[in-house]
Amino acid sequence: MRLAIGGDHAGFPMKGPVVALLSAWGHQVADLGTHSAAPVDFPDIAQAVCAAIKEGQAERGVLVCGTGVGACIAGNKIPGIRAALCHDVYSAHQCVEHDDVNLLCLGAQIIGIKLAEEVLQAFLGARFSTEEHFRRRVAKLAELERLAARELGGPAPG
Repeated sequence: MRLAIGGDHAGFPMKGPVVALLSAWGHQVADLGTHSAAPVDFPDIAQAVCAAIKEGQAERGVLVCGTGVGACIAGNKIPGIRAALCHDVYSAHQCVEHDDVNLLCLGAQIIGIKLAEEVLQAFLGARFSTEEHFRRRVAKLAELERLAARELGGPAPG
């Protein structure tokens, strides 16, 4: 799978091991930064990872910050991105199966690399359900994005 990954300075210590792990599993990984522990604003990294997903350069993305909360908020501001903060295996596969999530957010200060490995396996192994009620709900999320864009006077996404 083609993946885009990024993290801020708080996520930097975990991002390297995650990139190595994903590459070892055979994924094509684009590391979009940060590349040091120097302070950086997580919305900038989130924007780069989300752009890679939206432009088709990546099928899914992973953001790693201190708690994962800021990354998740930033990701969900981008039309077409459905981000989930997951620190457990169940949420990691369920968010894809039921909500068609395409951006996983992790908190490097919350979970260790072993649990992150299990969460990543669950997220990447999951597929969006073919059940009508899940597809209907995700379509309603897209409609909410279109309504929000109209209210702001911008072009409707997708």
